[in-house]
Amino acid sequence: MVRETQKITALLVLISAVQFLAGMILLVCLERDALLGEDISVAMGCALLVTASSLVSIGGVYAAGRYQNKNIEDSMRNLEGFNEKLREQKHDLMNHFQVVYGLLELGEYEEAHAYIRPVFKDIQRLNMALKTAQPAVNALLQAKMEAAAAAGIDFYLEVETSLKEIPVKPWDLCRILANLLDNAMTALEGAAGEKKIQVRMRDAEGGYRIGIGNNGPAIPKTQLDKIFNAGFSTKREEGHGQGLAIVARLVREACGEVTVESSGEETLFTVFLPKGTHL
Repeated sequence: MVRETQKITALLVLISAVQFLAGMILLVCLERDALLGEDISVAMGCALLVTASSLVSIGGVYAAGRYQNKNIEDSMRNLEGFNEKLREQKHDLMNHFQVVYGLLELGEYEEAHAYIRPVFKDIQRLNMALKTAQPAVNALLQAKMEAAAAAGIDFYLEVETSLKEIPVKPWDLCRILANLLDNAMTALEGAAGEKKIQVRMRDAEGGYRIGIGNNGPAIPKTQLDKIFNAGFSTKREEGHGQGLAIVARLVREACGEVTVESSGEETLFTVFLPKGTHL
């Protein structure tokens, strides 16, 4: 998929470059005719338009290529981190078994239980993130679960679908999920008491439904209609206000829908994406 996209990008750049060269040759020829006293104003305007158009095309393709490469790099970093976590667990598993076996041999049952509990939770988090048919999504979920645990947030994940026919490129799907999860974690910053994020992915009629909720402060009703606008944020710090707008755009491009509900108990973002082939 990546190689095919790279070939198409290279072809578009080549076409734009040929366009640009043709425009430059035409300009040179017209300049020669102008020196001979011929009226070439209309032709000159057309040549300038062709040249400018080709430059815009080259710039657009270049920008799109950089954007795509960044998304691919982000996905690859998540996958590398996920694979590293698998290797670490495989390496440590035998050591954990030896420790637990030794404690049981000594009759230290409470100590064995206390020792294995965090190890089991760690393995359980990894197993929960392995349920979709999208490796990049699995890697992202694992990374976000680790980040939530480090921030003292309980992360509950229910995956009831493989997301096999989701009509979104893996890196764009990761952008949707990452922005919603980052938004949920930001909402819980400074919150008192138990902090929870709940993620549920399931099949729905004609598509998939993904819900990401948190028990942070409620979003005022006056702000709910603006939450997906670019630049709008409930935070005053610079840099906020783009993530949810990106989510709305990507979901819209996939012919899906994203909604938000917020109360004192939970703020829930729900994404619906239709089934189909990757765009």
